[in-house]
Amino acid sequence: MSDLLRAPAEIKYAEELDWLESIDDGPKPFSWRLSPKMVRLFILGSERADGLDREISQKWYGDRSFVERSIVTLASDRGLLLIGDPGTGKSWLAELLSAAISRNSTLVVQGTAGTTEDHIKYSWNVSMVISKGQSRESMIPSPLMTAMETGAIGRFEELTRSTSDVQDALISILSEKYISVPEMDSDNIVFAKPGFSVIATANSRDRGVNDLSSALKRRFNFVRIPVVTNKRSEAEIVRFRTEELLRRHQIELDVPPTLLDVLLQSFADLRASSAAAGSDDEKLESALSSAEQIGVLEDAILHSNFFGERTLTARTLASSLVGSLARREPEDLAILNKYLHGVVEPRSKEQGGSWPEFLEGGRDAIATLS
Repeated sequence: MSDLLRAPAEIKYAEELDWLESIDDGPKPFSWRLSPKMVRLFILGSERADGLDREISQKWYGDRSFVERSIVTLASDRGLLLIGDPGTGKSWLAELLSAAISRNSTLVVQGTAGTTEDHIKYSWNVSMVISKGQSRESMIPSPLMTAMETGAIGRFEELTRSTSDVQDALISILSEKYISVPEMDSDNIVFAKPGFSVIATANSRDRGVNDLSSALKRRFNFVRIPVVTNKRSEAEIVRFRTEELLRRHQIELDVPPTLLDVLLQSFADLRASSAAAGSDDEKLESALSSAEQIGVLEDAILHSNFFGERTLTARTLASSLVGSLARREPEDLAILNKYLHGVVEPRSKEQGGSWPEFLEGGRDAIATLS
Protein backbone atom coordinates (compact mmCIF):
# COMPACT_ATOMS: atom_id res chain seq x y z
CA MET A 1 0.00 0.00 0.00
CA SER A 2 2.94 2.34 0.67
CA ASP A 3 3.79 2.54 -3.03
CA LEU A 4 0.29 3.73 -4.01
CA LEU A 5 -0.43 7.43 -4.24
CA ARG A 6 -3.99 6.79 -3.07
CA ALA A 7 -5.05 3.30 -2.08
CA PRO A 8 -8.74 2.44 -2.53
CA ALA A 9 -10.70 1.79 0.64
CA GLU A 10 -10.62 -2.01 0.26
CA ILE A 11 -6.82 -1.94 0.29
CA LYS A 12 -6.40 0.83 2.81
CA TYR A 13 -8.67 -0.90 5.32
CA ALA A 14 -8.03 -4.49 4.23
CA GLU A 15 -7.10 -5.63 7.75
CA GLU A 16 -10.31 -4.26 9.24
CA LEU A 17 -12.41 -5.77 6.47
CA ASP A 18 -10.74 -9.18 6.86
CA TRP A 19 -11.34 -9.14 10.59
CA LEU A 20 -14.97 -8.04 10.29
CA GLU A 21 -15.59 -10.75 7.71
CA SER A 22 -14.09 -13.38 10.02
CA ILE A 23 -16.46 -12.56 12.90
CA ASP A 24 -19.53 -11.72 10.82
CA ASP A 25 -22.32 -14.24 11.40
CA GLY A 26 -25.18 -12.00 10.26
CA PRO A 27 -27.33 -12.66 7.19
CA LYS A 28 -25.76 -11.33 3.98
CA PRO A 29 -27.83 -10.30 0.94
CA PHE A 30 -26.78 -11.90 -2.34
CA SER A 31 -22.98 -12.12 -2.68
CA TRP A 32 -22.19 -9.43 -0.10
CA ARG A 33 -18.91 -9.89 1.76
CA LEU A 34 -20.35 -8.34 4.94
CA SER A 35 -23.80 -8.25 6.49
CA PRO A 36 -25.65 -4.90 6.49
CA LYS A 37 -24.87 -4.37 10.21
CA MET A 38 -21.17 -4.93 9.62
CA VAL A 39 -21.19 -2.62 6.60
CA ARG A 40 -22.64 0.12 8.80
CA LEU A 41 -20.12 -0.61 11.54
CA PHE A 42 -17.21 -0.47 9.08
CA ILE A 43 -18.30 2.96 7.83
CA LEU A 44 -19.44 4.61 11.07
CA GLY A 45 -17.00 2.91 13.44
CA SER A 46 -17.51 0.76 16.52
CA GLU A 47 -18.88 1.70 19.93
CA ARG A 48 -18.48 0.07 23.32
CA ALA A 49 -21.97 -1.36 23.06
CA ASP A 50 -20.88 -3.40 20.02
CA GLY A 51 -18.72 -5.56 22.29
CA LEU A 52 -15.93 -6.07 19.76
CA ASP A 53 -12.40 -7.19 20.66
CA ARG A 54 -10.90 -4.33 18.63
CA GLU A 55 -11.86 -0.82 17.70
CA ILE A 56 -13.11 -0.07 14.18
CA SER A 57 -12.34 3.48 13.11
CA GLN A 58 -15.03 5.88 11.94
CA LYS A 59 -14.46 6.74 8.29
CA TRP A 60 -17.49 8.79 7.27
CA TYR A 61 -19.06 11.51 9.41
CA GLY A 62 -22.71 12.26 8.97
CA ASP A 63 -26.18 11.19 10.00
CA ARG A 64 -26.42 7.45 10.67
CA SER A 65 -29.75 7.31 8.83
CA PHE A 66 -28.07 8.28 5.53
CA VAL A 67 -25.77 5.26 5.76
CA GLU A 68 -28.57 2.90 6.80
CA ARG A 69 -30.86 4.04 3.99
CA SER A 70 -28.01 3.62 1.50
CA ILE A 71 -27.34 0.07 2.69
CA VAL A 72 -31.02 -0.88 2.58
CA THR A 73 -31.30 0.49 -0.96
CA LEU A 74 -28.33 -1.57 -2.17
CA ALA A 75 -29.88 -4.68 -0.63
CA SER A 76 -32.90 -4.14 -2.88
CA ASP A 77 -32.97 -4.12 -6.67
CA ARG A 78 -32.89 -0.32 -6.95
CA GLY A 79 -29.95 1.96 -7.66
CA LEU A 80 -28.67 4.44 -5.10
CA LEU A 81 -28.24 8.13 -5.96
CA LEU A 82 -26.24 10.21 -3.49
CA ILE A 83 -26.93 13.87 -4.14
CA GLY A 84 -25.56 16.97 -2.42
CA ASP A 85 -23.28 19.98 -2.64
CA PRO A 86 -19.61 19.57 -3.62
CA GLY A 87 -17.40 18.28 -0.84
CA THR A 88 -20.11 16.63 1.27
CA GLY A 89 -18.50 13.18 1.13
CA LYS A 90 -20.75 11.56 -1.48
CA SER A 91 -17.94 9.86 -3.39
CA TRP A 92 -16.19 8.77 -0.20
CA LEU A 93 -19.40 7.19 1.11
CA ALA A 94 -19.91 5.43 -2.24
CA GLU A 95 -16.36 4.10 -2.11
CA LEU A 96 -16.74 2.83 1.46
CA LEU A 97 -20.05 1.11 0.65
CA SER A 98 -18.53 -0.61 -2.40
CA ALA A 99 -15.44 -1.67 -0.47
CA ALA A 100 -17.45 -3.18 2.37
CA ILE A 101 -20.01 -4.93 0.17
CA SER A 102 -17.91 -6.08 -2.79
CA ARG A 103 -14.29 -5.54 -1.69
CA ASN A 104 -13.92 -3.61 -4.94
CA SER A 105 -14.60 0.12 -5.18
CA THR A 106 -12.75 0.71 -8.46
CA LEU A 107 -15.55 -0.19 -10.91
CA VAL A 108 -16.18 3.48 -11.63
CA VAL A 109 -17.53 5.47 -14.59
CA GLN A 110 -16.74 9.17 -14.38
CA GLY A 111 -19.52 11.31 -15.78
CA THR A 112 -18.42 14.20 -18.00
CA ALA A 113 -19.66 15.92 -21.13
CA GLY A 114 -17.43 13.48 -23.05
CA THR A 115 -18.82 10.29 -21.47
CA THR A 116 -20.38 8.04 -24.11
CA GLU A 117 -22.61 4.97 -24.05
CA ASP A 118 -19.51 2.83 -24.62
CA HIS A 119 -18.21 3.93 -21.20
CA ILE A 120 -21.37 2.49 -19.64
CA LYS A 121 -21.74 -0.68 -21.71
CA TYR A 122 -18.79 -1.95 -23.73
CA SER A 123 -16.35 -1.19 -26.53
CA TRP A 124 -14.14 -3.29 -28.81
CA ASN A 125 -10.47 -4.14 -29.11
CA VAL A 126 -10.09 -3.11 -32.75
CA SER A 127 -7.01 -5.23 -33.49
CA MET A 128 -8.67 -8.36 -32.09
CA VAL A 129 -11.88 -7.65 -34.01
CA ILE A 130 -9.87 -7.42 -37.25
CA SER A 131 -8.03 -10.67 -36.60
CA LYS A 132 -10.73 -12.77 -34.89
CA GLY A 133 -14.02 -10.94 -35.38
CA GLN A 134 -16.43 -9.67 -32.75
CA SER A 135 -16.55 -12.03 -29.79
CA ARG A 136 -16.49 -11.95 -26.00
CA GLU A 137 -12.70 -12.09 -26.19
CA SER A 138 -12.49 -8.95 -28.33
CA MET A 139 -15.02 -7.07 -26.19
CA ILE A 140 -13.82 -4.49 -23.65
CA PRO A 141 -16.41 -4.46 -20.85
CA SER A 142 -17.18 -1.22 -19.08
CA PRO A 143 -16.75 -1.03 -15.30
CA LEU A 144 -20.54 -1.37 -14.96
CA MET A 145 -20.61 -4.48 -17.17
CA THR A 146 -17.81 -5.98 -15.07
CA ALA A 147 -19.84 -5.23 -11.95
CA MET A 148 -22.84 -6.98 -13.53
CA GLU A 149 -20.80 -10.07 -14.43
CA THR A 150 -19.25 -10.36 -10.96
CA GLY A 151 -22.28 -9.38 -8.86
CA ALA A 152 -20.51 -6.32 -7.50
CA ILE A 153 -21.29 -2.66 -6.92
CA GLY A 154 -20.69 -0.35 -9.90
CA ARG A 155 -20.25 3.38 -9.40
CA PHE A 156 -21.21 6.32 -11.62
CA GLU A 157 -19.65 9.59 -10.49
CA GLU A 158 -21.27 12.94 -11.38
CA LEU A 159 -24.21 11.41 -13.22
CA THR A 160 -25.76 14.76 -14.13
CA ARG A 161 -22.55 15.80 -15.91
CA SER A 162 -23.37 13.23 -18.61
CA THR A 163 -25.72 13.97 -21.48
CA SER A 164 -29.30 12.68 -21.38
CA ASP A 165 -28.75 9.96 -24.00
CA VAL A 166 -25.87 8.55 -21.94
CA GLN A 167 -27.95 8.69 -18.77
CA ASP A 168 -30.78 6.84 -20.51
CA ALA A 169 -28.43 3.96 -21.30
CA LEU A 170 -28.58 3.22 -17.57
CA ILE A 171 -32.34 2.67 -17.61
CA SER A 172 -32.26 -0.83 -19.11
CA ILE A 173 -29.30 -1.79 -16.92
CA LEU A 174 -31.12 -0.75 -13.75
CA SER A 175 -34.52 -2.15 -14.75
CA GLU A 176 -33.79 -5.23 -16.90
CA LYS A 177 -30.42 -6.07 -15.30
CA TYR A 178 -28.80 -7.08 -18.58
CA ILE A 179 -26.91 -5.59 -21.52
CA SER A 180 -27.56 -6.72 -25.09
CA VAL A 181 -24.65 -7.02 -27.52
CA PRO A 182 -26.33 -6.95 -30.96
CA GLU A 183 -23.00 -7.14 -32.82
CA MET A 184 -22.68 -10.82 -31.86
CA ASP A 185 -24.90 -13.65 -33.12
CA SER A 186 -24.60 -15.83 -30.02
CA ASP A 187 -23.75 -15.29 -26.35
CA ASN A 188 -24.97 -11.75 -26.96
CA ILE A 189 -26.58 -10.93 -23.62
CA VAL A 190 -24.68 -10.14 -20.43
CA PHE A 191 -26.87 -10.78 -17.39
CA ALA A 192 -26.27 -9.27 -13.98
CA LYS A 193 -25.48 -11.64 -11.14
CA PRO A 194 -27.06 -11.28 -7.69
CA GLY A 195 -25.38 -8.52 -5.72
CA PHE A 196 -25.06 -6.12 -8.63
CA SER A 197 -26.21 -2.58 -8.03
CA VAL A 198 -25.23 0.96 -9.00
CA ILE A 199 -24.24 3.84 -6.74
CA ALA A 200 -24.42 7.17 -8.57
CA THR A 201 -23.49 10.60 -7.28
CA ALA A 202 -24.82 13.95 -8.41
CA ASN A 203 -23.88 17.50 -7.56
CA SER A 204 -26.91 19.52 -6.48
CA ARG A 205 -25.25 22.62 -7.95
CA ASP A 206 -25.41 21.00 -11.39
CA ARG A 207 -29.20 21.12 -11.40
CA GLY A 208 -30.33 22.19 -14.84
CA VAL A 209 -27.13 21.04 -16.60
CA ASN A 210 -28.43 17.59 -17.59
CA ASP A 211 -31.51 16.83 -15.52
CA LEU A 212 -32.40 13.18 -14.98
CA SER A 213 -35.42 11.87 -16.85
CA SER A 214 -38.40 10.76 -14.79
CA ALA A 215 -37.82 7.19 -16.02
CA LEU A 216 -34.27 7.18 -14.67
CA LYS A 217 -35.28 8.83 -11.40
CA ARG A 218 -37.73 5.99 -10.76
CA ARG A 219 -34.84 3.50 -10.86
CA PHE A 220 -32.99 5.25 -8.03
CA ASN A 221 -33.55 5.80 -4.35
CA PHE A 222 -32.34 9.30 -3.51
CA VAL A 223 -30.23 10.01 -0.43
CA ARG A 224 -29.49 13.71 0.00
CA ILE A 225 -26.23 14.44 1.82
CA PRO A 226 -26.28 17.93 3.41
CA VAL A 227 -23.29 20.14 4.14
CA VAL A 228 -22.04 19.38 7.65
CA THR A 229 -22.74 22.44 9.79
CA ASN A 230 -22.59 20.86 13.26
CA LYS A 231 -19.31 22.18 14.70
CA ARG A 232 -18.56 19.03 16.67
CA SER A 233 -19.06 16.74 13.67
CA GLU A 234 -17.10 19.06 11.42
CA ALA A 235 -14.26 19.24 13.93
CA GLU A 236 -14.09 15.43 13.97
CA ILE A 237 -13.96 15.32 10.16
CA VAL A 238 -11.20 17.92 9.97
CA ARG A 239 -9.21 16.26 12.77
CA PHE A 240 -9.53 12.83 11.15
CA ARG A 241 -8.39 14.05 7.74
CA THR A 242 -5.58 16.14 9.25
CA GLU A 243 -4.13 13.13 11.08
CA GLU A 244 -4.44 11.10 7.87
CA LEU A 245 -2.68 13.83 5.90
CA LEU A 246 0.23 14.03 8.36
CA ARG A 247 0.68 10.25 8.26
CA ARG A 248 0.52 10.08 4.46
CA HIS A 249 3.13 12.80 3.99
CA GLN A 250 5.15 11.59 6.99
CA ILE A 251 5.04 15.10 8.40
CA GLU A 252 5.77 15.90 12.02
CA LEU A 253 4.19 19.28 12.46
CA ASP A 254 2.39 20.94 15.33
CA VAL A 255 -1.25 21.83 14.53
CA PRO A 256 -2.54 23.87 17.49
CA PRO A 257 -6.18 23.05 18.39
CA THR A 258 -6.86 26.81 18.66
CA LEU A 259 -6.14 27.19 14.93
CA LEU A 260 -8.59 24.41 14.09
CA ASP A 261 -11.17 26.41 16.04
CA VAL A 262 -10.28 29.53 14.02
CA LEU A 263 -10.72 27.60 10.77
CA LEU A 264 -14.07 26.13 11.82
CA GLN A 265 -15.37 29.51 13.01
CA SER A 266 -14.23 31.23 9.81
CA PHE A 267 -16.14 28.79 7.63
CA ALA A 268 -19.21 29.09 9.89
CA ASP A 269 -19.06 32.89 9.56
CA LEU A 270 -18.69 32.76 5.78
CA ARG A 271 -21.58 30.29 5.45
CA ALA A 272 -23.80 32.59 7.49
CA SER A 273 -22.78 35.52 5.30
CA SER A 274 -23.49 33.50 2.16
CA ALA A 275 -26.92 32.47 3.46
CA ALA A 276 -27.81 36.11 4.15
CA ALA A 277 -26.55 37.37 0.78
CA GLY A 278 -29.13 38.86 -1.55
CA SER A 279 -27.51 37.74 -4.82
CA ASP A 280 -24.92 35.31 -6.17
CA ASP A 281 -22.45 38.18 -6.61
CA GLU A 282 -22.48 38.62 -2.84
CA LYS A 283 -21.69 34.93 -2.24
CA LEU A 284 -18.35 33.18 -2.50
CA GLU A 285 -18.17 30.80 -5.43
CA SER A 286 -16.93 28.13 -3.01
CA ALA A 287 -19.53 25.79 -1.51
CA LEU A 288 -17.70 26.19 1.84
CA SER A 289 -17.94 22.45 2.42
CA SER A 290 -15.96 20.36 4.88
CA ALA A 291 -13.84 19.11 1.98
CA GLU A 292 -12.86 22.67 1.07
CA GLN A 293 -12.10 23.37 4.70
CA ILE A 294 -9.77 20.37 4.72
CA GLY A 295 -8.20 21.64 1.50
CA VAL A 296 -7.41 24.98 3.15
CA LEU A 297 -5.83 23.21 6.10
CA GLU A 298 -3.84 20.85 3.88
CA ASP A 299 -2.45 23.80 1.92
CA ALA A 300 -1.45 25.56 5.14
CA ILE A 301 0.16 22.44 6.61
CA LEU A 302 2.22 21.70 3.51
CA HIS A 303 3.30 25.33 3.20
CA SER A 304 4.34 25.38 6.86
CA ASN A 305 6.23 22.11 6.48
CA PHE A 306 8.15 23.06 3.36
CA PHE A 307 8.56 26.83 3.69
CA GLY A 308 7.72 27.70 7.29
CA GLU A 309 8.99 26.84 10.74
CA ARG A 310 7.29 23.40 10.85
CA THR A 311 4.55 24.88 13.02
CA LEU A 312 1.18 25.97 11.67
CA THR A 313 0.57 29.68 12.28
CA ALA A 314 -2.57 31.80 12.06
CA ARG A 315 -0.91 33.92 9.35
CA THR A 316 -0.29 30.88 7.12
CA LEU A 317 -3.81 29.59 7.74
CA ALA A 318 -5.34 32.93 6.72
CA SER A 319 -3.19 33.10 3.60
CA SER A 320 -4.30 29.58 2.59
CA LEU A 321 -7.94 30.42 3.24
CA VAL A 322 -7.82 33.51 1.02
CA GLY A 323 -5.83 31.73 -1.68
CA SER A 324 -8.21 28.74 -1.74
CA LEU A 325 -11.52 30.62 -1.60
CA ALA A 326 -10.77 33.62 -3.83
CA ARG A 327 -11.71 32.04 -7.16
CA ARG A 328 -13.33 35.06 -8.78
CA GLU A 329 -11.66 38.40 -8.98
CA PRO A 330 -12.59 40.92 -7.79
CA GLU A 331 -15.89 39.54 -6.38
CA ASP A 332 -14.52 36.90 -3.99
CA LEU A 333 -11.68 39.13 -2.81
CA ALA A 334 -14.22 41.86 -1.98
CA ILE A 335 -16.34 39.40 0.01
CA LEU A 336 -13.34 38.11 1.95
CA ASN A 337 -12.09 41.64 2.59
CA LYS A 338 -15.52 42.60 3.92
CA TYR A 339 -15.47 39.55 6.20
CA LEU A 340 -12.03 40.43 7.59
CA HIS A 341 -12.97 44.03 8.32
CA GLY A 342 -16.53 43.43 9.50
CA VAL A 343 -16.10 40.23 11.54
CA VAL A 344 -12.47 39.26 12.12
CA GLU A 345 -11.21 42.73 13.05
CA PRO A 346 -13.77 43.31 15.86
CA ARG A 347 -13.26 39.72 17.07
CA SER A 348 -9.48 40.14 17.16
CA LYS A 349 -9.89 43.21 19.40
CA GLU A 350 -12.40 41.53 21.71
CA GLN A 351 -10.96 38.00 21.94
CA GLY A 352 -7.32 38.32 20.98
CA GLY A 353 -5.65 34.92 20.76
CA SER A 354 -4.88 33.84 17.21
CA TRP A 355 -7.36 36.23 15.61
CA PRO A 356 -5.07 39.33 15.28
CA GLU A 357 -2.42 37.31 13.44
CA PHE A 358 -5.14 35.67 11.33
CA LEU A 359 -6.47 39.13 10.42
CA GLU A 360 -3.01 40.36 9.45
CA GLY A 361 -2.31 37.27 7.34
CA GLY A 362 -5.65 37.59 5.54
CA ARG A 363 -5.09 41.26 4.75
CA ASP A 364 -1.62 40.58 3.37
CA ALA A 365 -2.94 37.74 1.18
CA ILE A 366 -5.72 39.93 -0.24
CA ALA A 367 -3.26 42.74 -0.93
CA THR A 368 -1.00 40.31 -2.79
CA LEU A 369 -3.85 39.02 -4.96
CA SER A 370 -5.45 42.41 -5.61
